Amino acid sequence: MALDTSLVGQVVGRRVVVVERGPVAAFARAVKDPSPLYRDRSSALEAGFADIPVPPTFAFVMAYWGAFGELQDDLEPVPTNPMREIIDGLGPGLILHGEQDFEFERPILVGDVLHGEDVLSELYEKMTDALVMSFIVTTTQWRDFSTGAPGEAVATTRFSLIHRARRKRTSVL
Repeated sequence: MALDTSLVGQVVGRRVVVVERGPVAAFARAVKDPSPLYRDRSSALEAGFADIPVPPTFAFVMAYWGAFGELQDDLEPVPTNPMREIIDGLGPGLILHGEQDFEFERPILVGDVLHGEDVLSELYEKMTDALVMSFIVTTTQWRDFSTGAPGEAVATTRFSLIHRARRKRTSVL
């Protein structure tokens, strides 16, 4: 089945997150980063940060550790779930975590309250004789609305989800 590229550009999620010290320190331990910058405020201040910065890949998990329910109340709802439509339409297959990248306009810091919006940014397929791999790419723009400049861009993350399935054979008579 061909991917419905008309879904590209649709919003697939919105959230507000609070960046907290405990999850930042736990994440740094989990990725085995020994830097005191992610655990000790005085080390962060001494290094020139306004507070404890997050490890670069923490931007991927922020939504899971800081999106408290009451912070989501004023967000514009996302009417449909294009990701679900795409994955349901692909049928049986193996789902893989693909490429991921991060761009920062400034460091993300403990205490930040950030608004994230996920957009379906790319859909494409690659095929071999036996397999079809469908790539679903989302881009999340993280903005800080507390800085005086409305919606200051803080970070952009991109994430690829890959659906791998056996290619359907068509018989030739």
